[in-house]
Amino acid sequence: MRRKPRPTFAAPPPDPFGEHRRAAWRERVQLLGGQFDFETNSPRLLRIVRRAYARLPAHKFGDVGPRFRVRLILAPGLRTASPAVDEPPLVQPLAGGGILCGAVGGASFVALTPQQRSGVIVVARDMLQYPYHIRYELLEFAVYVLAARVQGLVPLHAACLGQGGQGVLLMGPSGAGKSTVVVHGVLGGLDFLAEDSVLLKPQGLLATGVANFVHLRKDSLRFLPGADRATLLRNSSLIQRRSGVEKLEIDLRRPGYRLAPAPLRIRAVLFVSSRSAGRRPLLVPLSTRLMLERLAANQRYAAQQPGWSAFREQVALLPGHELHRGRDPRAAVEAVRELLAGSQARTRRKPPQRSTLRPPSGAARARAP
Repeated sequence: MRRKPRPTFAAPPPDPFGEHRRAAWRERVQLLGGQFDFETNSPRLLRIVRRAYARLPAHKFGDVGPRFRVRLILAPGLRTASPAVDEPPLVQPLAGGGILCGAVGGASFVALTPQQRSGVIVVARDMLQYPYHIRYELLEFAVYVLAARVQGLVPLHAACLGQGGQGVLLMGPSGAGKSTVVVHGVLGGLDFLAEDSVLLKPQGLLATGVANFVHLRKDSLRFLPGADRATLLRNSSLIQRRSGVEKLEIDLRRPGYRLAPAPLRIRAVLFVSSRSAGRRPLLVPLSTRLMLERLAANQRYAAQQPGWSAFREQVALLPGHELHRGRDPRAAVEAVRELLAGSQARTRRKPPQRSTLRPPSGAARARAP
């Protein structure tokens, strides 16, 4: 019996990419300054979207933000070729948000077009056993890249805490203690903006992020009171990073924790250090030159983006500090709180009147007494 010929790109079916096929599930979320419309053919992928972005503050930079469209496709179960068949698997045509693509075998990938403000995420079925990696390496990657490229935002590898609309950036290498400071700061009443990735508008230094999870080693909870430790453990799950390190993924979208209701205006930059302060102050001021050098070294990807020069000019006007480790993380939180209080006081203070007179020329300065 002759087999029915399979569709090929030479003789395609009417809608080979599924461009005109409506998604069965949709979700609209306001985040990172824009409105994201997610659509998918899988309820399991929809649950991953909701776990990432449900119950977040709706951050906007203005009255009207850009709209984005991201389609998540659970690819059909594509088998590799049988040893008896000397040919590779068929190319599976797929589409989403105006993007046409083809997947071979059980491939998972992301394709983005910032010009069209859209993206498509293809997830192989065997990838469903790794929901954390789908969210962290596919979904969040797509969302952050689209939001940054379309709005001209600077993508920073940093955490951010705030109070009263003002924010402080926390930077430093993995293991320095950024997440520990974030958790204790949130428990101490500060606003949580982001733990790992911050998008910053160079003009005005307004920062946004996704205030959902914070990741901690379990032993980092030892400084917390028993009741707080028990609550965080109830709201956490155990994940494993690519490095093999296991961490608690703690969901802070719970009653009692403050999420930054709007983008924060950055007022200071802190470089978190794992070195002990000993008897010295936790905060060590940095010169502008040294702060900018550390920024460039810590943010190599951001330093290549179009908005870096404008960001660098603005951040050079801010105070920079190195934050050393104290005997208790709450001391670091108090240092952050003092910086924020100082910035709010400076904001409330009336700026001095500027003189309308021009400064004298070089010759006039020479004659002046």
